[in-house]
Amino acid sequence: MSFFENTRKPQGFGGKLMTKMMNSGHAKLSQWGFSNISAKSDAEVLDVGCGGGANIAVWLDRCRNGHVTGMDYSEVSVAESQKLNALAIKQGKCNVVQGDVSAIPFSDATFDYVSAFETVYFWPGLVKCFSEVNRVLKSEGIFLICNESDGTNAADEKWTKMINGMKIYTSKQLVAALKEAGFTEIKTYSNAKNHWISIVATK
Repeated sequence: MSFFENTRKPQGFGGKLMTKMMNSGHAKLSQWGFSNISAKSDAEVLDVGCGGGANIAVWLDRCRNGHVTGMDYSEVSVAESQKLNALAIKQGKCNVVQGDVSAIPFSDATFDYVSAFETVYFWPGLVKCFSEVNRVLKSEGIFLICNESDGTNAADEKWTKMINGMKIYTSKQLVAALKEAGFTEIKTYSNAKNHWISIVATK
């Protein structure tokens, strides 16, 4: 397995290293993505593909009277996220679980917000996974997607060759899948200079 496969599913020592790199490397993208939404302080939040847990920490800061759940299908990511957010977990404001986005282990209408930072590239079937996100969101809940690659930069294709099962989507493709999954109001934001995209979809 190449080191970069750890972006898809962090494993072992390389995976631990990758989650730490993700936390610092994706910070600017996350900051930009978060700037496109306002969050209620008492919100119930799910961060899917939580990686090293940095975005869980941002959600906790934004929703100080709420609760944040992190979910990842990598044991290493779950452990790293738990370590980073240990205090909030101890205080009962946070939990981190292992789970699969194509069968999210939560009841219908549980969350006010679901976020997915740098992760939908690896999801097994967008419409199925987006439908699962839609299911666990409350009515008028928000789904925030943030990607560092917008599908228009040829240089990014090297990653799809390096990382098995990775697919880069354009905002048009993401919007079409979101509509098919039942989302109504969909706003797209782009940072053309960096080829970033952020999508805010309302249930």
